Amino acid sequence: MDEPIPVTRTVDHGTAKLMPDIDRKRAWLLTVDGAPQSYVDLDEPTYLEFEYARRLGHVLDTVARPGLPLDALHLGGGALTLPRYLAATRPGSRQDVVEADSGLLDLVVEHLPVPADAGIALHGADARAWLETAPAASADVLIADVFGGSRVPAHLTSVAYARQTARVLRGDGVYLANLADASPFAFLRSQLATFSTVFEELALIAEPGVLRGRRFGNAVLVASHRPLDTATLTRRTASDAFPARVEHGDTLRVFTGDAKPVRDEDAVPSPEPPAGAFSIG
Repeated sequence: MDEPIPVTRTVDHGTAKLMPDIDRKRAWLLTVDGAPQSYVDLDEPTYLEFEYARRLGHVLDTVARPGLPLDALHLGGGALTLPRYLAATRPGSRQDVVEADSGLLDLVVEHLPVPADAGIALHGADARAWLETAPAASADVLIADVFGGSRVPAHLTSVAYARQTARVLRGDGVYLANLADASPFAFLRSQLATFSTVFEELALIAEPGVLRGRRFGNAVLVASHRPLDTATLTRRTASDAFPARVEHGDTLRVFTGDAKPVRDEDAVPSPEPPAGAFSIG
């Protein structure tokens, strides 16, 4: 049988590469302009290679009883790692995926197709524009993993955006976002302040080294109107190969400090990662 070969294509927002994993038969790494975007194993969609993806997966596992189908909205598509994961762990889920880079979507559909019966609908559109037209109370979970290059776009960081996420979520729905920052955490703290104006319950999941300011890294923000299962999340994230901490309650309020909520007119993208922070090879 022919060995899989790398695929390189110019897409709307850069140069995308699909590279086969020599250790896993039908697994692929997607990069855009050298920055890792997604990892998928077509034979084992529940396998999550990236640490931040595993943390998002832990949250998705705990938002409802195991196996219960969910209505999910994904802002940012990549190679559809989490939509595939949710389809496998919660069969019957209905999922919408919004990806601004239509060329990237075409590449993924061509080379890493999802089963026709997976319940995953793909939309080439700007995340916030699509969100603002989405029906109210239509999603159980909303997962934001949107990066323009290696930065979260400014228009997905404001109070107005946070209010739209709450509008689209059902009353007991949960918002998840993959963010990135480093000490002194001006961006991350501003996001906590922003979402605290809309949601009563917040949690932050990140590696201790990132939270202590030792390096730039990912942090998963979780927001809802109902108490989160932080005890289960703490156990699961602590047992990962790269353990993470779950901050919530008073410790998270101390971390947020005097940060101010972000208005549309003041919004800025997340900080530029230092050279080599997320690149490979």
